[in-house]
Amino acid sequence: MHRLLRGELLMFGGFAVAATVTILLVLPSGTSAGATQYTQSAAGPIGPADRDFLVKVRQAGLWEIPVGQWAQTRAESASVKETGKHLVEDHTKLDAATRALAAKLGVPIPDTANADQQSWMAQLSTEKGPAFDKDFANLLRAAHGKVFAVVAAVRAGTRNEEIRKFANTANTVVLKHMTLLEGTGLVDFGELPEPPTPSPVPSVATAVETRRQ
Repeated sequence: MHRLLRGELLMFGGFAVAATVTILLVLPSGTSAGATQYTQSAAGPIGPADRDFLVKVRQAGLWEIPVGQWAQTRAESASVKETGKHLVEDHTKLDAATRALAAKLGVPIPDTANADQQSWMAQLSTEKGPAFDKDFANLLRAAHGKVFAVVAAVRAGTRNEEIRKFANTANTVVLKHMTLLEGTGLVDFGELPEPPTPSPVPSVATAVETRRQ
């Protein structure tokens, strides 16, 4: 009985940690689970994570479109130039879809990039050639990795059908861009954040023993 209880506690602990990680990924900064506010729409409830998702996709376009344009004239690498071209084309379409969906759902979105994105733009605006190529690939790859996690978390937990569909589109675009950036051969993977530490789970032997009791 004690072994069974220990096994259940370990499993519960693993689920609790996983749930906490998901909540932290999905909730916007400064928002607590107790303060979660939902509004209703024809496509289902709209939560703080849904609104934050639209804001983040909008802001991604606000800096990636101009930086992609700079790549056409500042980059030396042909693959960086090509990647920049895709950023401009894809984010122009995605931004139009973001603005349309935000208006439909009544979600306010910004007209300026966030502080980090503005600092990255300022850095790239002073560079050209190999220096631009390197920083372009690494700054954008790191940024896409963060957005990729947000899109996945929102797609997995949203209660809104429109957001769910849009997350599918955003996920495709972000993954495409990550792949293109990695294809430049300039990404320093050692500088990227490590994946989150897996939550503890019962060993196979413990799980089998628990089932037998």
